[in-house]
Amino acid sequence: MSTLLSPTSCQELAEAVRASPSLLPVGAGTKPALSAPPPGTAALSLRGLTGMLEYEPDEFTFTARAGSTVQEIAAALAAHGQYLPFDPPFAAAGATLGGTVASGLSGPGRFRFGGVLDFILGVRFVDGEGRLLRMGGKVVKNAAGFDLPKFFTGSAGRFGVMAEITMKVFPRHVSTRTLRLRCPGLTALVRTLTDVAATAWEPDALEASPADTGVTFRFAGPADAVASLAGAALKVPVTPTRICALLDALAPMHEARVRLGNGGDVAWLSFAEPAVPLALDETLRRLGLPAVTLRGGGPRWPGAPARPAIAAAVKRALDPHGRFPSCHD
Repeated sequence: MSTLLSPTSCQELAEAVRASPSLLPVGAGTKPALSAPPPGTAALSLRGLTGMLEYEPDEFTFTARAGSTVQEIAAALAAHGQYLPFDPPFAAAGATLGGTVASGLSGPGRFRFGGVLDFILGVRFVDGEGRLLRMGGKVVKNAAGFDLPKFFTGSAGRFGVMAEITMKVFPRHVSTRTLRLRCPGLTALVRTLTDVAATAWEPDALEASPADTGVTFRFAGPADAVASLAGAALKVPVTPTRICALLDALAPMHEARVRLGNGGDVAWLSFAEPAVPLALDETLRRLGLPAVTLRGGGPRWPGAPARPAIAAAVKRALDPHGRFPSCHD
């Protein structure tokens, strides 16, 4: 069993990092495939670092501790008629703000408003040297330069441990309307996705379900981010032009359930079995598609790995001793 460290302040967080040779930051565990420490790695719980630190409704920004739940933040924003329009997934399950940023996951609202990457303004974090650092700012219009805080989006804890996060928010719409269109086949479904994405309708969300060839549009406001998933679950970045190839490759895996999000740029896969099918890794590699496992056994990063050189350079600068997990550990 892994050691569990539970700091309650930024100072304790820095001390825990300096005292441990190998760490994995964890939040509420709503994405267990990403929050299970490998052997010999301590789990660094952020549940003791909670609460809103600053909130400026007139400036549409807030700063909160990384262990705060998304629901806690959403309630504070709702009191002022504001919200996080990218529909943070797993919020109803208790997902934390830090876990949402570290996993890089966004819900249906990403189609119109952008993903979590587009809402993060700054982070206060502990790097691999045990230093408490701050990157970014607390205003929407900040100084020009390289936007390092965005590297923490989807980082899965490999650059450091986030202690505080500053984000921008949007005013909440007063009403919503969701429509569903049934297409005659998969080709028509893909064509509908691309056609609607190119129109001036500006739906807040655009998703599709290949199982029943249905396309769902949401206009003027938010909805529940993600349905509850049982068994293994994965996120696969894709493009509308590659959807049919992905669906054809998944066809032999009869237990695969697919939902297309963000206008066809993301495929959410789920399986009844508790582990990712062995054939899926090879299938995704053959298609040149990366993936991240959110729940279930098997590889955390199946498919074709994405290793941008600049991310490796940031990793070397912030974690020279390798205390935090690498991208494909």
